[in-house]
Amino acid sequence: MSEVAATGISSLSFLTPGNFAEDDPYAGLDDTLRLFEVGERLGFDGAWIRQRHLERGVSSAAVFLAAASQRTRRIELGTAVIPIGYENPFRLAGDLALADALSRGRLQVGFSTGMPHADLMGHLVHEGDWRALDLSYGRIARVRHHLLGHPLGDADTVIQTPAGAQRPRLQPHSPGLVDRTWYGAASLRSARWAGEQGLSILSGNIIAGEGTDDFASAQRALIREYRGLVAPERPARVAIGRVIVPFDSAAAATRRRYRAYAASRHARTLAPQGAKRTLFAPDVVGTSEEILERLGADPVLADVAELRLELPYEFDFGDYEQILHDVRHYIAPRLGWQPATVAEAVAN
Repeated sequence: MSEVAATGISSLSFLTPGNFAEDDPYAGLDDTLRLFEVGERLGFDGAWIRQRHLERGVSSAAVFLAAASQRTRRIELGTAVIPIGYENPFRLAGDLALADALSRGRLQVGFSTGMPHADLMGHLVHEGDWRALDLSYGRIARVRHHLLGHPLGDADTVIQTPAGAQRPRLQPHSPGLVDRTWYGAASLRSARWAGEQGLSILSGNIIAGEGTDDFASAQRALIREYRGLVAPERPARVAIGRVIVPFDSAAAATRRRYRAYAASRHARTLAPQGAKRTLFAPDVVGTSEEILERLGADPVLADVAELRLELPYEFDFGDYEQILHDVRHYIAPRLGWQPATVAEAVAN
């Protein structure tokens, strides 16, 4: 079997929704932690969680990733994405720094702007007129500034603590975390801002159709825009996301369910959607050979070295485990990827 032409994926991660049942959140959250452990054993480079409010999912990525840090030892731990409109920048920076310290420097933190469900939650999160607040790029910049760990006050400012006098700053200080911040870029404007600020970018299967109806063309333009602005010395990364669902090792009924899932979402990929002309990438579902053929025809893969597997919502642990297994064994190596360590490759 030959490798897929013109791809050189060197980093492979997955993004999972962290679903749980209304009456038993622990079971679903524990399944997601177990999935992070599975991903590490399989040699994946990163495991990412979505952050979602008012839904049956992870409402605090920092809390969840702190727990994941105690169940794993090597894999990068990411969040895609934290909607910044709900966050106090200083408090969020402290939570992320603590989780990063517990993980020994493995956090990868993705942000987005705005507030989903703002009319329901805005007045609960913020005092006064929340519509007058900066809930956009400036709020993300404030988080990153705090992560730098500069002392507060002037050069003579000290605080008294049980351990004695000390210069006040965000604690714990986690050097390097500011360089592991990402932006979920879906428009040229967001790509420009991320590039100018030196954040890495995530670009998934949803993007703004700016001047084109073709998803791949829009995503490639976004990546080019970003790379033209980010400083060469910055440790900035570009990762793309695709919903990839192989079923080589799945039972016949599961294969039919996966096909039906993709079919139910296909209509949205045929034309731009809504006033913002949102473009959706088709889900990539089938045997490994079918998937490799379609990925080989995806021109964006030739532009990047990092691929993020976006796991579907509302699947169960067994489905996710099977998908990760098949991607790791039957697909990713033919995209140029190698497992994180030789020992893990042999063990699995």
